[in-house]
Amino acid sequence: MTDLSKAQDPRELFDVVTAQGELTGRSKRRANVHRDGDWHRAVHVWVTGIDEGGGFLTFQRRSLEKDTWPGKLDATVGGHFRAGESLEETLREVDEEIGINVAMADLWFVGKRIAVNESEPGTLDHEIQDVFLLRDERPLSEFRPSAAELSALVRVQLDALLEFLAGTRDSVTARSISPGQSVDVSTELRAGDFILQIDRYFYRVAIAARQFLNGEQHISV
Repeated sequence: MTDLSKAQDPRELFDVVTAQGELTGRSKRRANVHRDGDWHRAVHVWVTGIDEGGGFLTFQRRSLEKDTWPGKLDATVGGHFRAGESLEETLREVDEEIGINVAMADLWFVGKRIAVNESEPGTLDHEIQDVFLLRDERPLSEFRPSAAELSALVRVQLDALLEFLAGTRDSVTARSISPGQSVDVSTELRAGDFILQIDRYFYRVAIAARQFLNGEQHISV
């Protein structure tokens, strides 16, 4: 049996919210929230920037121990609000997952996303996600990805990523680094590597990242 506590605590308490994101005054264990389909809040932080190859966007490959989408590519940092926790307090997830410290002033808010995942038997994961961009151009080797949270950090050049997500190419080359590694390696990504979506979320984030890096002010996912 998979030990989910390696990647998350099923007993961790979440605040239950309405579909509009309003607190209901109730809190429940993580496992029960994901079982019962209760709306709850999460934060996504996407690391982007410019390197010698141009603009890039960074994904995390989720730990194989995760209770949802194990091993799939997702937002650079993604975490839940614990019961009673503020948005600023959830930024602990950035340090916990990729080993860097950030403040609200470092982030660019690009919207809220309604996300529904019912792909795994017994899982009804209904999230309201606060989505942010973070410009950070340090090499992948300077991040400290947590082995308990993710299996790799993956950096993809934006131009090639946009073509791939638009469906005009079958694969895209990326750089990847796993927890404990000091050197990133080349990897080839295909559609099956990514979380399945119907809202083209990753495509919209990649477009927003390019707008952000171009200095545009009005950006939304």
